[in-house]
Amino acid sequence: MTVDAVSKSARSQAAAAPYALSKLPLPLRLALREFRAGLSGFYVFIACIALGVAVIAGVGALGDALRSSFERQGATLLGGDATLTRPHQRASAAERTWINAQGRVSETATVRSMARRTDGEEQILVEIKGVDALYPLVGAVQLSGNLSPADAILSGTGVAVDPILLDRLNLKVGDTLQLGTTAHVIRATIEAEPDKIADRMTVGPRLLISTTALDKTGLIDPGSLVAWRYAVQIKDPALAAADGLPKFADSVRKNLPEGGFTIRDRRDPSPSVTRTLDRLRQFLTLLGLTALLVGGVGVANAVTTYIDRRRPVIAILKAVGATTRTIFALHLAQVIMIAGIGVGIGLIFGLLIPLLVGAAFGNALPIKADITVQPLSLLTAGVYGMLVALVFTLWPLGRAEQVRATALFRDEVAPESVRPRNGILVLLALAIAALFAMAVLGSDAKKLAAGFTVAVVGVLAIFLGLGTLAGVIARKVPRPRRPELALAIGSIGAPGGLARSVVLSLGTGLSLLVAVALVDRSIIGELSGRIPQTSPNYFVLDVKKNEVQGFEDVIRRREPKAEIHTAPMLRGRIMQVNGVPAEKLTLKPEHQWVLNGDRGLSYAEVVPEGSRVSAGTWWPANYSGEPLVSFEGELAKGLGLKVGDSVVVNVLGRNVTARLANLREVKWESLAINFVMVFSPNTLQSAPHNVLATVTLPKDAPLAQEAAVARDIGKAFPAASAIRVKDALNQFNAIFGRIMTAIRAAGSITLAAGALVLAGALATAQRKRIKQAVILKALGATRRRILTSHLVEYGLLAGFTALVAVLVGGIAAYITVKSVMDLEFVFSLWAVAQALGLALLMVGLFGGYGTWRVLQARPVPYLRSE
Repeated sequence: MTVDAVSKSARSQAAAAPYALSKLPLPLRLALREFRAGLSGFYVFIACIALGVAVIAGVGALGDALRSSFERQGATLLGGDATLTRPHQRASAAERTWINAQGRVSETATVRSMARRTDGEEQILVEIKGVDALYPLVGAVQLSGNLSPADAILSGTGVAVDPILLDRLNLKVGDTLQLGTTAHVIRATIEAEPDKIADRMTVGPRLLISTTALDKTGLIDPGSLVAWRYAVQIKDPALAAADGLPKFADSVRKNLPEGGFTIRDRRDPSPSVTRTLDRLRQFLTLLGLTALLVGGVGVANAVTTYIDRRRPVIAILKAVGATTRTIFALHLAQVIMIAGIGVGIGLIFGLLIPLLVGAAFGNALPIKADITVQPLSLLTAGVYGMLVALVFTLWPLGRAEQVRATALFRDEVAPESVRPRNGILVLLALAIAALFAMAVLGSDAKKLAAGFTVAVVGVLAIFLGLGTLAGVIARKVPRPRRPELALAIGSIGAPGGLARSVVLSLGTGLSLLVAVALVDRSIIGELSGRIPQTSPNYFVLDVKKNEVQGFEDVIRRREPKAEIHTAPMLRGRIMQVNGVPAEKLTLKPEHQWVLNGDRGLSYAEVVPEGSRVSAGTWWPANYSGEPLVSFEGELAKGLGLKVGDSVVVNVLGRNVTARLANLREVKWESLAINFVMVFSPNTLQSAPHNVLATVTLPKDAPLAQEAAVARDIGKAFPAASAIRVKDALNQFNAIFGRIMTAIRAAGSITLAAGALVLAGALATAQRKRIKQAVILKALGATRRRILTSHLVEYGLLAGFTALVAVLVGGIAAYITVKSVMDLEFVFSLWAVAQALGLALLMVGLFGGYGTWRVLQARPVPYLRSE
């Protein structure tokens, strides 16, 4: 192509562009022409929308990546196409024959016990996993030294352990440790275990051993708290397909009706992890929506400021015959296009979040996250952004079209109060309803989502009202004699002042952080205060029924004043509730867990310590009638159970039907031995089981005495596991601390949105501030006096905002702690200090920068323009 041809083509394209533009509706043509001046004044608008959309899109993309990875890696994470798990009882010969007929099968057993040095000086609670020669059916175990499981653990008495176990017991590969009654050589450390996520929650380091060697340790008997799991690679292609797996589960229930197996398949290898990811996603999505709502104030400020600057243009358009609808459509088109830019930027950054999380924390994630893009997640984030933009811009846009042309010219000195026409109000109501519906219907916990959304809107309304009130008070209070203070109070009360913007933008984010901090402090206070004073020193698992007296004798020889409590302990799975199969019940998330897998249960002659009968009556002594059960009240309510109803529980491979004799209110924080289900003794006392015990030493017992008691238990009863309560609480505190830190970090997103709004408000006010500063300078005011007045103004607003945020956040925390968690509320001065410090810091930084810009402005151009 020649140069002339290229030039001719360019001219034809340039000529075609105005022609194509002329085909568009007039408001859209005018809106596109307005963009020739750039996006000045809309940067905060774009940033506010982009921040909230990025959070929602990023959370959605990360959740999609993890869920899709779960589906693709399901067989590896589960160890097969499906698994059958139950507590206590190994599969019988008949059950194993049927399971083996379904395909290749690998049997594993997991049990908690103590691993000890052979000299008996150190011990640690471990999660023992016994495996067979086929383990794992899918994936591979990686051991140090490139050893295979066959070389390390399947031949002889070798074991493989988590590296942390070596550190805790001061051992190394090649040393010997004690498990139950047998000694084992540490052959290797575990580098990767493919199906670890599918096992029950671990409370100690993992130890791999062959099932043959595990049988010889004495840790496994009919009453031991051992979980037997059978991973199956299904040979029937129709049942192995994704849509055939439910049929396989139905086949298990039909052919093994009394088996009591919990069935999982590769589509969802760990429902508990899936539920956690879903809840985390919902929580962070609500936080992203909160950031959008807080940022919406900045959007409204930006649009209002833009309309103010365009008053002459709007007046001229009206004067030359433009209709109100044309003016509204013109500016609405501009707002939608600018919001679209913000949404686009937010989606781009949102898609980067999974990549950044994978790069920074990939090793800490439970699975390898394969990044995928789900259009629905991106669409959801984009719709959230556009709806928030509409909600916060329709009112100022509707007001602009209603003002008369003459009023537009003089509105700055004589503002006219108008409201949008009814059609726009209807559109605004529809946008609000759609936003609320998306937030609620997109969450599993709909009541929680609805309450959260209403609370956020309520908090925004509170701070909007308080910001307005601050301006009213500032206008009414007498002016102090000190000029700097008088100027500061006058600026707060002036029309278009910063009071409402500062209080609103900072208040919501600070309230959330204060509420989180106070909830955190209350829970930590509960754990570190009342519980340790009343809790036992040890929980001891797997004490055999015929060893209880000997167990007590061993402890009292070391500490005669020790307080010992025991209770039978079994595990069983709820199969039916009032005749309805458990898998067909749909419960609220806070109750669903009781149906997922097996639960601890017991029997008792009298009401357990720490419980109180709240409905019905306890069975009499030496009761010998139909099986009865006592159920924890809150869970019974969640299951729809009442006194007289029935439940079917599978215990040791046998279905037991029991009638609810009573409901109990359980004080779990007392750490007394308690269970969700407690049966009448005649129901379960003949079943093989072990005993759970608590050991409470005198308060003045030294740590050495406590350790000696644990060593004595370990030497006399090798199969028993002594769990130190303080260690368990410390572990919980550590996990809880990380969770609360993550929540505070996530809550900071709201504060970041508030910072954007604050920055936009200060930038909007800057022109008026410069005019004021120029006039004050002309009247003789010094730079120091102007700077001082601004700092006093910002300090008053920041202090007022922080104090109100403490009040609002404190009320929210009090309701959460007292009504939801049923704990004692603890007020923390540190949380108050943090709120005050954050408010002063943010307002000081943004306000200080704005004041510096004001003081640097040259007065002559502003004086000439006036």
